[in-house]
Amino acid sequence: MSFEVQELSDVIKVFVLLNLKRRTTIHKAILKKRIDEICADDVCVEVSDLDKSLKEMVSEGLIIEDGDYIRPTPQGIKLGKEWRNLLLKREPILEVVAGLVDGSIAGLVVVLSVFLSGILTKVVTFAVLLTLVAVAITNFSSFLLGGITEDLADMRSIQILMRFSLSDIPDKNERNKSLMLVKRLFMLLHKEVRLSNLYAALICSLTTFLAGGIPVVAYMFLPEPANLIMALAIVGAMNAYLIKYRSKKSRISWRKMSLETLLIIMVATAASLLLGSFG
Repeated sequence: MSFEVQELSDVIKVFVLLNLKRRTTIHKAILKKRIDEICADDVCVEVSDLDKSLKEMVSEGLIIEDGDYIRPTPQGIKLGKEWRNLLLKREPILEVVAGLVDGSIAGLVVVLSVFLSGILTKVVTFAVLLTLVAVAITNFSSFLLGGITEDLADMRSIQILMRFSLSDIPDKNERNKSLMLVKRLFMLLHKEVRLSNLYAALICSLTTFLAGGIPVVAYMFLPEPANLIMALAIVGAMNAYLIKYRSKKSRISWRKMSLETLLIIMVATAASLLLGSFG
């Protein structure tokens, strides 16, 4: 399957890949019904179009056909995942990274600030929790609004590229059906993107609060000097996981990621403490 969507069968293949789940089968009639729901009252895909696309996917090693049922191959699962990540941004990499970084920095700054001041009262405890909640809420709103705006803009660009490629189809009937299906498909994807971004924003805010709250709670409730040691150990463990996570997602050696990640966190923490000292 070519990554470039050039004809009606390519659009149908993308739709099928988006609907296939890992290690599950789906009936052809269900796929046709879902396509009809997207097309609304317009007939943009016929049974023969779907059968042709499915046969091509079988020959390309993307699906396995078992009578009226189909299931994805490992290659089909991998390609479907990439399409979902491209169109729906289902993998919230940025949100997890931002949550871990912002949360661990906030937690580290709070722990070091309280330790250096030597003051730990109910008022300080309330202020600390309020600070963490504020950071988490800020991340939630920023990633929800910013994520939706960015993803919709990206989808708009992809849709324009697809429409431009499909406009070269010589057969007028097939060209019109292809353009209609792409239009309807992206209308549906717009709704899914909003839900996906809500999910990602929740992950970011929750990760931020936990990453900042866990070391702070450990510092507040453990005896000295174990509280400071444990809080710093928790922050260190979270940063180790952050480095591993970034390395895995970017497919770059963790050694190359370590210096960059630690340097950014150290500079941000030092700057926050320095600014706090002037307050």
